[in-house]
Amino acid sequence: MKKVELLSPAGNMETLLAAIKGGCDAVYLGGKAFGARAFAKNFDDNELKEAVKICHLYGVKIYVTANILVYENEIKEFLNYLNFLYEIGVDAVIMQDLGMMALAHKLIPNLEIHASTQINCHNKESIDFLKKIGVSRVVLARELSSEEIKDLGSKMEIEVFVHGALCVSYSGNCLFSSLNGGRSGNRGMCAGSCRLPYDLLKDGKEVKEDGKYLLSTKDLCLASNLKDVLDLGVSSLKIEGRMKSPEYVEYVTHVYRRLIDEYYKNGNPQIKKEEILNLKKLFNRTFTSGYMFDDNIYNIKSPNHLGSYLGEIIKIEKGKIYIKLDDDLRQEDGIRFVLENKGMIVNKLYDEKGLLKNMIKKGNVAVVDNKVNLKSKSIVNKTIDTELLKEIDDIKMSKINISMNVLALEGGPLEVTISDGIYTVKKSIGVLEKALKQKMSIDEVREKLCSMGNYPFTVNDFKIKMDNVFIPVKFLKEIKRECADALINKRCEVHNKVSFDYKKSLVNGHDENKLSVLIRSEEQLKWILDKDVRIYTEDFNLYKKYKNYDIYYKLPRIMHNFPDFKGERLLVSEIGSVYKYARDNKVIGDYPLNVVNSETAKLLQKMGCEIVTLSPEILNIAEVQKYVRNTETIVYGRCDLMILKDFYDKENGLSLRNNVGNIFPIINGDYTTILHHENIDRNALGNERILLYNEKKDEVLNILEKHKISLD
Repeated sequence: MKKVELLSPAGNMETLLAAIKGGCDAVYLGGKAFGARAFAKNFDDNELKEAVKICHLYGVKIYVTANILVYENEIKEFLNYLNFLYEIGVDAVIMQDLGMMALAHKLIPNLEIHASTQINCHNKESIDFLKKIGVSRVVLARELSSEEIKDLGSKMEIEVFVHGALCVSYSGNCLFSSLNGGRSGNRGMCAGSCRLPYDLLKDGKEVKEDGKYLLSTKDLCLASNLKDVLDLGVSSLKIEGRMKSPEYVEYVTHVYRRLIDEYYKNGNPQIKKEEILNLKKLFNRTFTSGYMFDDNIYNIKSPNHLGSYLGEIIKIEKGKIYIKLDDDLRQEDGIRFVLENKGMIVNKLYDEKGLLKNMIKKGNVAVVDNKVNLKSKSIVNKTIDTELLKEIDDIKMSKINISMNVLALEGGPLEVTISDGIYTVKKSIGVLEKALKQKMSIDEVREKLCSMGNYPFTVNDFKIKMDNVFIPVKFLKEIKRECADALINKRCEVHNKVSFDYKKSLVNGHDENKLSVLIRSEEQLKWILDKDVRIYTEDFNLYKKYKNYDIYYKLPRIMHNFPDFKGERLLVSEIGSVYKYARDNKVIGDYPLNVVNSETAKLLQKMGCEIVTLSPEILNIAEVQKYVRNTETIVYGRCDLMILKDFYDKENGLSLRNNVGNIFPIINGDYTTILHHENIDRNALGNERILLYNEKKDEVLNILEKHKISLD
C-alpha cells in the first residue's frame, strides 16, 4: 500500500523549516510571481533554489504554485519561470491556466503538473480532460462529498484539503474581488470579499439575521474524520495556510503526521482532546468537517480567529476584569471578549488579591487590566497561548536515518560507506598501520564516526571490520565530514536541463460578429426571437421548444450527472462538459472556463469548442484576438460573482447589500449564484454577448439597438 502524502504550506523560509519539523512529506510554496497568494512573503529565485535543497536533503518534495491566470503578454515570461523551476529540481508545479498546462507539458514534458483547486475539478470527465493535457495530479474542489470522491476512481493522483480556511465559492469561479475592487482571486490578489459584513434582503427588505458575515465560512478540520478520509484512497492530504504563522504550520502538520502514522499502524487514528484544543488556540473560525462530511460551513457571526474557551467574566470594576478560568492563563497570552468582540494581550496578570502573577491556573479567578474599555460580561476566549508556542518551538527537526559500514584493516585505507537507503557514498583515507601501543577500540571508533554534530543524519545501523590498527583521530573527522557532505550533495543534486522555442503566429480575418443573448424567461426570449441573435437559455424545456431557432442550452456550472446529448447546441462552463460533449455536439465554451490568453482559447477549440468566451477579467481583448479566432466577449449584463454549493438561506427573492449600499442578487437552485450588483457595459470586436437579468422589453430592445441589431 502506497502511503498517503502529507502536504504542508510554506509562506517563507521559516515556515518551510517549521513544516519539515512538523513531519510533512511535501511542501507547497510560491515564488514572487505567478502564485495565488500574492500577499504572502513568498520566495525569490535564490530562496527557491535553497528551498529545493533543504527539502530534498530531508526527503521532502517541493511543489511550487504557478496557479494564476496568465495574460497574453506574460506567456513567454511564465514559460521561462516554469523552465527555471524545472531546472532547479522542483518536484511539481501547481497550475490553474489550462492553456499554460498544455503548453508546459508540450515544451517541458518531464515537468510534473498538478491541477490547482482553482480548476474546480469535481467530476470524472474533468479528470479525463486534465489527464489528456498532461496533468498528473488534481486538487479536487472542496465541495465534493466523500461518496463523490470515492466514485471518481483512481484515474489520476487525487489531492484533498484536510485543514484550514475554506472558500465559500467554488475555487476559480469567484469574480467577487475582481469585479468589485480590481483584485482578482484568479490572479492571487483576493481581497476576501466573503469575509466582509452584508445585510440580507428579501424582496428588497432587510431580514434580521444572527450575524452580518453572511458569506464567511468556518475553518476545515478533518482530524476527527481522518480514518474515513484515508479510506478513500486519495494520494495527498493538504493543509491550507501559506499566510499562517510557522507555529501554526508546524503544529497542524505535527498532529496530522501523528494521525496518519497511527492509521497505518493500527487502522484507527484518534485525535486527542488536547490536540483539538491546541488547534483551536492556533487559529479557528470554529471548525467544520465541510462538504466532505455534509457539515455546515458557515459562521456568520465572525470572520476572525476565535481561539478556545478560556472562561467567563464574573465582574468588571475599577479598571479591572475578573475572569473565572476554565484554562490556565499566562502573561503575554492573547484573549478575546466574545460579546463585544474586543481583544488584547495580557501584559499584567493579577490574582484575586491584586498580586502580580506570571500564571494563574484554571479553576481560579484571574484579573486583567481593562485596556479595551469593556462594559459587558461575556465569555472569554484565548487567542494566543504562549506556553503552546514554546512547546511547538521545542519540537526538534527529525534526523535522517543512515547506515554506516567501516573497514579498518592493516595496510589498507580507512574506508567508510554510508547509505540512506537510496544513495550510497564511499570514501577512503590514508594507509593504516599496526598499533604499536593500545589500539583504538571499536566503541571509540563508533562514537567518533556516529556523532554527527550539526549534520542532519543519525546512524541507526553501524558495522565495522577492524584489525589491530592505529587510526588518527583526524582521519575519523575528515572521512566523516567527506561522507556526510557527499551524501548531502547526492540528496540535493539536480540534472534537469531543457530548451525550447515558443513562437506565436498571427491569424487573419475576424470573428463572425454575431450577437448572443442569455435570456432568463420565455417572455425575454419572445422579444428577441425575430432578431438575428444567438440565444442562450438555462431552461431545457425552452431550449427544446425553440430548437428551430439559433438557440443553445446553457448547461449548469456544476455537473455531476451528464445526460446523453448528441447533435445538440450547448453552452458549457466547466471542462468536464467540454470533454464529454464537444465531439458529438455543437459546443460553445462559456466565460467560467477562465480564458484570458490565446493558448487557452486554442486548447478549448482543439478539444472541440467552436467558439470560446473570453473571461471578464481579460485585460486586452484585441491582444488575444490577434492570435486566435472565434471568440466571444460579454459586453452587457450582470456576471456571476460566486457559485456556492449552497447558501444557508434557501429562499427565493434574496439579495445581499454591502456597506456602501450595493445590492447583489442571489439565485437559489441546485446551487447558489450571486450576481454582480451592476451591469458590465462595453463594446468589443467579434462576437458579443448580452446577459439579461430582469430587464423589461424596452430596456432589452434599447440594449440590442446599442449593439447594432436591427429592430425592424
